[in-house]
Amino acid sequence: MIAKALAEETAKRTSVVCLPVIPFGVSSHHKHLCGTIFIAPRIFKEYVKEVCSSLKYYNVRKVVIVNGHGGNRCALVEMARELREENMFISVFQWWEASAKLLPNIFQLNERGHAGGEETSMNLTLHPKLVKTDKAVDEEPRRHIAKVEGLTLPLYTVDETSSGVYGKSTTASATKGKEILETVVGELVKHVEMLKRTKIEDLIQKK
Repeated sequence: MIAKALAEETAKRTSVVCLPVIPFGVSSHHKHLCGTIFIAPRIFKEYVKEVCSSLKYYNVRKVVIVNGHGGNRCALVEMARELREENMFISVFQWWEASAKLLPNIFQLNERGHAGGEETSMNLTLHPKLVKTDKAVDEEPRRHIAKVEGLTLPLYTVDETSSGVYGKSTTASATKGKEILETVVGELVKHVEMLKRTKIEDLIQKK
């Protein structure tokens, strides 16, 4: 829902076409939380690639994907590299990374995790009627027994948190969400305007 709102607002400000949201993604790591719909990375990648490739039929060569879920990132970047070799330029925008860089002091690190204060603040701004602040929790992620620095483990959300919240969510506020919203949309608008000015020959795979 956050990604949809960011894409629609950016499209409105830049006068570009915004496609409907793709609702499901690479989320098997959340499957222990009831109701999670998860798509295999290869299927997700190919689906999004087909969407982008179909646009090429109409001579659309530049596409910005506003990603709303960290689990999608690897598949999207791999897909973008493949399409760049087919003379399309696909960029992937992740709002929380922009927020961390542009607004480093608005939240502490333990408020920026999954479903934490930062993400909840965005939803308080965009979808206040859907947020039940009385159910907000603060949960320090559990450290897995095999974890050491520099090691990546094939963990599920349930291995680290019972609620799905990584860190603090009770610090969320609509005021902070509005500041994040305006900041990240502004950054995305700059990127889209740059793409509009730039020839596709200057963006595609160099031979």
